[in-house]
Amino acid sequence: MTLEDLVGCNVTEKKMDNVSQALEELLVAAQRQDCLTVGVYESAKLMNVDPDSVVLCVLAADEEDEDDIALQIHFTLIQAFCCDIDINILRVSGMGRLAQVLGEPDTVDSNGNEPKDLHCILVTSPHVDDLKCQALKEVGSFCKESRCKNQWIPSLALQER
Repeated sequence: MTLEDLVGCNVTEKKMDNVSQALEELLVAAQRQDCLTVGVYESAKLMNVDPDSVVLCVLAADEEDEDDIALQIHFTLIQAFCCDIDINILRVSGMGRLAQVLGEPDTVDSNGNEPKDLHCILVTSPHVDDLKCQALKEVGSFCKESRCKNQWIPSLALQER
């Protein structure tokens, strides 16, 4: 391994950590301002009614979800729609961390309530302070850079903290 390889890996790893942190900040800020739509069906309904309000689509799945054909079909349709109308898309893994960031239980609670479907999350036109807008810019920039590298749907792993 060359020095360039090592430095490049460190830079890429740091960039991914920064984008991951920015995504978490953005989701928390958008949730506080009621600018999140959570769930595959809820997201599809919103994109049908008001697609111009959507600024980011987060598609989340872990390895065990890769064999869920219905979920993959939903993802494919949502991705196609988002690409058609220029909505930034980000695929993430780490459903447990995503639930933790959003304050959602990732299992059935003591009252028998099912956890929310976190497989698709839409961020709609947030009115957030400058720090959080910076988070949206950073995530958007990452998506744009990925498209320039012909990676139309960038992936990100959310790490437990």
